[in-house]
Amino acid sequence: FICGVELEEMLLQRLNDLGKENMNKLKESEVRLSEQICSLQRITAELEKKCGEYTLALLQNARCSVERSESLLLQCLEPAQITDLSLCQVTGMSGMLKVLQRAVTLDPNTAHPCLVLSEDRRSICLRNVQQDVPDGPGRFIFEATVLGVESFTSGRHYWEVDVEKATRWLLGISEDSGSGHSDLPTAARDKVLLIGSRMGTNYTFWVFPPLKKVSLRGEQMHKVGVFLDCKYGQLSFYDVTDRSLIYNFSSLTFRGAVRPIFSLCIPTGGTNSDSLSICCPHVASCDVTVSPQASSA
Repeated sequence: FICGVELEEMLLQRLNDLGKENMNKLKESEVRLSEQICSLQRITAELEKKCGEYTLALLQNARCSVERSESLLLQCLEPAQITDLSLCQVTGMSGMLKVLQRAVTLDPNTAHPCLVLSEDRRSICLRNVQQDVPDGPGRFIFEATVLGVESFTSGRHYWEVDVEKATRWLLGISEDSGSGHSDLPTAARDKVLLIGSRMGTNYTFWVFPPLKKVSLRGEQMHKVGVFLDCKYGQLSFYDVTDRSLIYNFSSLTFRGAVRPIFSLCIPTGGTNSDSLSICCPHVASCDVTVSPQASSA
């Protein structure tokens, strides 16, 4: 019985010692955990401080950028001057323009008596003697001009004109008034024109409206492309040979249908055999909204 009591006391003492040992270990762990928490809190505080400084620096840099932008916007900037329009290459557009090319023909009922139309009504030739043609409300009587048969009310359209055999020509569009002599002074407001003049191998270009000189080139012009976008009020003229822009009109307002216009210069003396021709389309196109005008020889 005594041995049993001693054994029990020994076990109790052992358990008591283990309890104290575990308690000491827990206290040590608690101390280490507290130290780690404090260390993490210091690291977090330092990171927050650094992030705050970085954010502040970003905001300061952003403010500086805005101030610099404002100073640039407040400057009086000079518009870019493009003196050589041949730099405006349109090589990527040439394919699209060919797809939009129209089979434009000439309306003999509008042709000036000095103009001789070819049988296919794609070419005009200037003669010094006027032809005996019936007078009509749509015939040009003061300028060697003729209109295209086709009239455009919507969509995009393109046609090319061979001007190699003309010393002075005029291309563009004219609003279709439907009646009255088309070249009366009051009708000038209804035209958008490119005027080309050749002296030797030099070409001078003028546009209207308003009438102004836009370009001078020291090389021969072969074909001029005319692009019309009725929806956006755009009319552009291109040098087909080197695929460059001659001039572009934008934000035009059309009150109705417009028709292509072609003109040569009536000679003041001597002889003149200038001519120009409308080129045939290479690709059949279907993006057309036109109302053909009735014409008769």
